[in-house]
Amino acid sequence: MTASAPVSDAVTRLSDAGYVFMSASDAATTLHIDLAQLNALRDAWARLPRDTYLRDGGLYRSRRHSCLLQAFSSGVLTAVPHRAHWQPTSYNALHGGLERWFEPIEEEVLTAPVWGKLVASIGTLFAQVRPVNQWFIEAHQFRIDTANGIGRPTPEGAHRDGVDFVAVILAGRRNVRGGETHVFDATGPSGVRFTMQEPWSMLLMDDARVIHETTPIQPDTEQGVRDTLVLTYRAKGFQAPE
Repeated sequence: MTASAPVSDAVTRLSDAGYVFMSASDAATTLHIDLAQLNALRDAWARLPRDTYLRDGGLYRSRRHSCLLQAFSSGVLTAVPHRAHWQPTSYNALHGGLERWFEPIEEEVLTAPVWGKLVASIGTLFAQVRPVNQWFIEAHQFRIDTANGIGRPTPEGAHRDGVDFVAVILAGRRNVRGGETHVFDATGPSGVRFTMQEPWSMLLMDDARVIHETTPIQPDTEQGVRDTLVLTYRAKGFQAPE
């Protein structure tokens, strides 16, 4: 995708392949977002509380979680009352079936104009692939660190999320090796492997069509971190226990 690629190019690639990877400059052009304004949010990843729900016993992940609603009838993106993150075991064998209550994303992040622009623009792009009346959105800030040697961005392994679309956005990484992203056809052997290096580069995926994972990270000379923002978009409401 060239720096001048319109939204339609991303929509076409996502429709054809089930995923599209955009460099930071491509994302800025396609979504009409200011990278400098996004950079102003990066310090928030240093303030993420430790994830206490890891069932592999790891101490390598910190995170925050908030939920939003994007209604196309009104054109409004709104935060909803804080709620647990829940997935069925069919999509997350490691942590499925468990209500996980994470601290919400900080108010200064949620109210930043560039945050709203980013989340809404991605939702609008996804709605051009699959028209909907509204998106139920879950936003996850992750920091994976190497304080104990190895950090696992996806301890559940290759997976789908049980939603309509997923956006994986790299907020930054430093002093780490590894973290290779794999995206594979959910029904066949074809796929791609690449390593996200550039802050605000992003991977957009049709969750029904592809599975994804990211390999563990290791420290490169000293303790390192990998920071991401994961946004999931679902038309049929938030996932919750029946």
